[in-house]
Amino acid sequence: MPNAGVDSRLPPGQAWTRKFPVVGERQPPPEALDLDGWRLELGGLVERPVTLSWPQYRELPSRERISDLHCVTGWSRAATRLEGVPLALLLERAGPLPAARFVRFEAYSARGHDTSLPLDLARADTWLVHAADGAPLPVEHGFPLRTVTPGRYFYKSLKWVRRIELLAGDRPGYWERESSYHNAGDPWPGDQRFTSGSLEPGVVERLRAATSFAPWRGPRKVLLGVDLSGWRPLARDLSALQLKRCDLRAADLAGCDLRGANLSLSDLRGASLAGADLSGADLEGADFSGADLTGANLTGCALTATRFVTAVPGAPPHEARVAGLRWTDATGLLEDQEDFLRAATGARERE
Repeated sequence: MPNAGVDSRLPPGQAWTRKFPVVGERQPPPEALDLDGWRLELGGLVERPVTLSWPQYRELPSRERISDLHCVTGWSRAATRLEGVPLALLLERAGPLPAARFVRFEAYSARGHDTSLPLDLARADTWLVHAADGAPLPVEHGFPLRTVTPGRYFYKSLKWVRRIELLAGDRPGYWERESSYHNAGDPWPGDQRFTSGSLEPGVVERLRAATSFAPWRGPRKVLLGVDLSGWRPLARDLSALQLKRCDLRAADLAGCDLRGANLSLSDLRGASLAGADLSGADLEGADFSGADLTGANLTGCALTATRFVTAVPGAPPHEARVAGLRWTDATGLLEDQEDFLRAATGARERE
């Protein structure tokens, strides 16, 4: 793990890891991996559109860059050795027109992933990357080519890039549209992970008093930044709800059905989840410190940067109660949290 000498490089709310967690999709469509047919296009508001085959891309002068990476879920990876081509080189070749103000990146992706950046930021900080830590990118990290913009949260970097388009106006990307991620995504203010809370106070009260959560389910029904502290839902079926960055401190969720729910970056400190079924849930960046997870089921959960124990200066660690916890096939645990779960549950389970 990085030592105190690099702590000044750690943005608010982040934790260092030696791992390189996989985020988002893990497998692109077959055409992304067909290097004979692969193409990278740069178009839009440019004087000279550019199309590169894979051999043509590899003929470009490659450079190495050492960068810290920061994911919106809360992990940071220090001094990652990247190899690739600065986007500025291709922009120079294409010649941006005066009206160009933004850059949109489009992926070879089944879900149509894309992202955007101001042109000046992309010119200064974005690279096309084909290798990391001295080896070609694994497929799940974007092989053969991805973008990396270290000065922004990692969702602003795009795996399996296929098209780069210069625009006069911004066009927010996939995660901003689908999950209310912040359009700027700067890690350093500490509050540019999501947009502001999504519900008015009266709507929150109706949510708290609901006897069925069917109206709250759906791919774009994200409940963001909602204060549900101390909540005891009248209906215990919370499956597939998207409760992102919500305040669920001291909530009574014991025995609840939370299968497939999304609680990413939510605060569940001191919550009761004894016997709850969270199998297949997205719990990335959630904080369960001090929560009761006795007998809970976390099988197959996404646990990247999830916290179950938090160090408290001058006091014992703030630990979740995890007797009987099941977490087979859970993925993404950072080193200190995995060590805690293994020791506290006596687990031999592996990701």
